[in-house]
Parts: sequence; C-alpha cells; structure tokens
Amino acid sequence: MDLSPIWLTLKLAAITTLLLLIVGLPVAWWLSKGRSFFKTIIEAIITMPLVLPPSVLGFYLLLAFSPQHGLGKWLQNTFDIQFVFSFQGLVLASFIYSMPFMVGPIKSALQQLPASLAQASYTLGKTKWQTFKNILIPNIKPSLLTAVVLTFAHTLGEFGVVLMIGGNIPRVTRVASIAVYDSVERMDYASANAYSLILFCITFIMVISVFVFNKYQAKSPLE
Repeated sequence: MDLSPIWLTLKLAAITTLLLLIVGLPVAWWLSKGRSFFKTIIEAIITMPLVLPPSVLGFYLLLAFSPQHGLGKWLQNTFDIQFVFSFQGLVLASFIYSMPFMVGPIKSALQQLPASLAQASYTLGKTKWQTFKNILIPNIKPSLLTAVVLTFAHTLGEFGVVLMIGGNIPRVTRVASIAVYDSVERMDYASANAYSLILFCITFIMVISVFVFNKYQAKSPLE
C-alpha cells in the first residue's frame, strides 16, 4: 500500500490549519467587532464554501489560476508560480474552502465574551493587541481548539475542490480522498478500505479529543 497520499494529506491539513489560524484569528476578531454592510459582504464571502458545491469552487479556482488566463498567467510570467496541478494549489484551495470552519467558531466565541473584559484591559492601559492576545484568546480556548480541529479534519476529507485544481498526480497532488476514489475506480476495495480506515481513525481521535478537552475545561475547580 502506498502511504504517500496519507502523508501528503496530513501535510496539507497541517499547513492549511496553521495558515488559517494565523489569518483567521484577526479576521474573526475584526468581524466580531460591530456590524457594517462591508463586514456582512466579507462574512458572506467567507461563508460561501459551506453552501457551494466543492466542484464549483474548484472550477472557478482552476479558471482564475490557470496559466492560460489572467491572474494565473500573470503569476506564471512574473513570479514563475503555478497553482494549478501543484501542491501550492492544494494549499490555496484548502485555505479558501476551510476558512469558514476556522473563522466561524472563533467569531462566535469572541462575540459571546462580555464587553467588560476588553474594557477593563483598556482601562489598565493595555493595547488592543495585548488585550486580544492576553485576555480574549485565553478565554476562548475551547472554541479555538474546536476551530483548529474542524479545519484540520475538514481538510483531511476534501475531494472535489482539490481534485479540480490539483488533479491526481502521485506524490504531488494525490491526497487520501482522491486515492480512495481512484482505488474504487480500479475496484481495489482493499486499498480503498485501508485509506478510508486511516482517515476515519485520525478524524475520530481528533473529534474525541475536542470533546474530552471541552468537558475538562467545563468542570469547576471543585469537581
């Protein structure tokens, strides 16, 4: 059995989750601060991958970053960067497709925090960044962990969007979900079952870990 699709999937999920954590935290914080028409538009765009068929998103990414068209052609000619049928293309597609799973839980948790927390910090002379880092983030640990695990697990199971922009290139873009589909197409059910079981076990362990952590966090010190 070729384990390269598993390792490639784990690598993709780890990079995507790290990038989304870096970008998603400030975006979620910004969206949680008040409402405006512009913020509503941005939030709608971020949420679109939840309702769009993955193949639709993958198709438009394929068009946008194709070396024969506009942006893709410019990136190819200017920076020699090609997102189509490459690992970096998988990262780009996964970043966009999994963003709502990172931003959503963090934004909701930040909105539920009492405003007095930040106001007390400002009164003590702390900056917005210090307040966000030292006061707000420690108070949303369960939601932050949930966002990280959901993003990682969602990236593990991506199929349509990564197939459209990355194809099925062994050791380059052939992730585990594509390997499962490819094995079924060849009627190699043993390999399909092996890949599926590995993904199932990884995802199950991660989800159980979130429930255990959140249950532990919910317990009072007296219990």
